[in-house]
Parts: sequence; C-alpha cells; structure tokens
Amino acid sequence: MRKKLAALKVSLFLGTLGIVCMSVSSARAALLVGNTQGNNVVLFDEQNGQFLGDFITPATGGLMAPDDLNFGPDGNLYVSSGNTPENSAILRYDGKTGKFIDVFASGSGLVRPYGTAFGPDGYLYVSSFLTDQILRYDAATGKFIDVFASGNGQPGGLNGPNDLLFGADGSLYVTTQGSIAVNGQATFPGLPSQVLRFDLATKTSTVFIDQPTPSPDSFGFVSFLGLAFGSNNDLFVSDFANDIRRYDLQTGTQIGVLSTNYTGTVPSSNFLGNLAFGSDDTLYTVGFDINTNLGAILRYNGVTGQPSPSAGNNGSIFVPTSNKLLRPIGITYTPEKLTPVPEPTTTTGLLTIGALSLFSLRQRKRQTVN
Repeated sequence: MRKKLAALKVSLFLGTLGIVCMSVSSARAALLVGNTQGNNVVLFDEQNGQFLGDFITPATGGLMAPDDLNFGPDGNLYVSSGNTPENSAILRYDGKTGKFIDVFASGSGLVRPYGTAFGPDGYLYVSSFLTDQILRYDAATGKFIDVFASGNGQPGGLNGPNDLLFGADGSLYVTTQGSIAVNGQATFPGLPSQVLRFDLATKTSTVFIDQPTPSPDSFGFVSFLGLAFGSNNDLFVSDFANDIRRYDLQTGTQIGVLSTNYTGTVPSSNFLGNLAFGSDDTLYTVGFDINTNLGAILRYNGVTGQPSPSAGNNGSIFVPTSNKLLRPIGITYTPEKLTPVPEPTTTTGLLTIGALSLFSLRQRKRQTVN
C-alpha cells in the first residue's frame, strides 16, 4: 500500500512538473523582437505582452545587431546580422525552436544588412546599408546572384536603404534614410528620406513617397525605416525620428499619422523601429529611449489607427519600458507556437523541486523500512 502511495506521489509530481515545463517551453502566438544591443531575439505573448524568454540567445550563430527578422518560405527565421564586411550576413534559425541552422547568405559586398524580403522570382533581396545597394541571393541555397540596385548620391536614389517589402503587384518597396555610405560610415549630405518602388523586370525605381514634413515631436529630421501593408489597401511606414505614417497604396497620398511619442517629451527621447501586423489587423512597433536604450512595444488598431494599450498602460504602450528590450529595431509576428529558451532561474527551480521531492520520497521509504 505504501509503495503504491509513493508511486502515486511520484506520478503526481511528474505530472505537475510536466505541466509547468509545458507552460515554460510552449507559447501562444508571439511577437519576436531583435535586440540590437543584446545580440538576441526575444519573445512576447501577443495577447498580454508577457515576456516569454529568449528565442535566440545572445550571439548564437554569430548573431550581432539583429535589425530585421523575416520568416522564409521554408518556415525558418532569417535574421540580418553584423556591421562590417567580415561579419555581415543573413543567418537562418529553426522557425519553431530558434536553433541555429547556418549562415545562409553573406559576402559579395554585403555590409550592415538592414532589410530582407523574399521575392516572387525565387530570390532573397537584402539591403546593404553601408554600400547603398540591394543584393540578390538564391532563396533556396543562399548563393549570391547579383547587385539588383545601387545608390547614386542623388535625390530619388538608393541612399541608405532600410526595409524591403514586396507588394501584391510584384513591386519592391524600399525605405531610404537619405544617407550615403563613405568608407563604411553613413554620411548625411542633405538627401531626402523616401520610399522607392522598384520594377523587378527593369530594375528601375520611382519615388513612391517623398520625404514628408518632420514630426513635430522629432528633432527636425525624417528617417523612414519600417514597412507594413494594412488590410485597407494602405501602406504604413515608420519614421525612426518619430511617428508612423499611413499612405494610400495606389496614389502614395498620406492619409493618416500615428503618434509614437510614448515618452511624452518634445523633442521625443524615443526613436522607432520596424513594423509588424499581428492577428485581427493589430499593428505593432518597437521603440527605445535614446537616454537608456531600453525599449518598449507599441500597439495600434491597424484599421482605425487608434492606440491600443495593454491593461494598466495608456496611449499606445503594449509592453512598457523593459530591460528585456535593448535598443530593439526588428519585430515580426508568428501565429505558431514557439519554444522559448527557459530562464536559467526557472530551469534551476524546476530541477531543485524535482530533486527535493525525490529525496523526500526516498527518506520516507527508508523510515518505513526501518
């Protein structure tokens, strides 16, 4: 009878431990955020903003300053990495576990990749920020194909390319910062920050959106960064210097502005990162305070443009300033259940509980025998 009772206790303990482990290792639909100062990718619950842990631990696979995160046609996660010719690359990780797979694409002039997009032609397009180029790689093998476009140092050119996004018509949209790379550094000769639209067949571009008036909350400049398509035939563009602007996708006409000044200072002490749509037309972006580099996640209704804070927060704040967000720029969404790396304290705690429980059972067994 006592043996059966002990076995029952062990079963109950293991069952409880299994439930706890599953709650730690399995997440619902999630937001993935790239920390450019943490060299890692972290997870947050899309429903309540709860921090779930690392999806890619710091420097795994050589990860450095991840600015852009994209799920590929194979379901894996492709992350931009590096800031020199030697370490710049697109790294590939398992899309469900975050396990490093390989250095998918690198070399051939790639320096500081800021944006990636898989094209309808079977190529991976990568913006090489510190060479003012867009490079193409085979989307299946990572083999370098060619230089798709280069900057010319003139207004309307590929000057400081950031994010890349393909439209339903097959056109490639690109944000430019308005900078020119000189000896591996970005210089600012007064060129406009714009959104360009490229025709894949001819490799020619037109200015789809010209530089707007700077945000009244900014330091007086514009630096287009992230791109995301809404469900109402519109295009959302984030401005590193503050605000998200909304444009009609047919005409390029501005139809709205979403304020992102969550620190409430003027000029705003927070800068802005990329954009991602989650479920139910929910728009997310990341920002960080330039005084601390600690970041936050903002949320909006992607149809109305209204801020959508989480419980207990105001304005557009979904995840308030957190030391888990270290100068975040890249953000993406997945409806899949992912496997975050458990916190060391959590793992240690579970193992300690298990060891103490088993020890207790053995002690009781010894006392019964004696």
